[in-house]
Amino acid sequence: MTNYDHEAIRKAYPNVFMIDDDTDTIVDANENAVTINQSLVDAARVELDKLLYQDDRAKAYPDMGTQLDYIYHHGIDKWKTDIVDPIKAKYPKPS
Repeated sequence: MTNYDHEAIRKAYPNVFMIDDDTDTIVDANENAVTINQSLVDAARVELDKLLYQDDRAKAYPDMGTQLDYIYHHGIDKWKTDIVDPIKAKYPKPS
C-alpha cells in the first residue's frame, strides 16, 4: 500500500482518472495504467506548495460582511493596516 500525493499526481498528470492507494493503481479514463515519474510529481508538489499561502490567507480573513462593516466604521486605510497587512505578513507570498 502506497500513500500517493494525489493532488501533485493530478497536477503532473491531468489525464489520471483514478488513484488507488490500496492496490497501488493509477489509471486514466480508459483504465490504462499510468506510469508515474516521481520527479514530475515532486516538481508539481513544489508548485502546489507555492500556492498554499492563498488558502491560508483566505481562511484567515474575516467574512465579507465583517470586513465591509469594518471599512464602514473605520475606513479603508484602517482596514488595510488592521486586517489586510497582518494577514499578508503572517502568510507571505513566496518568491
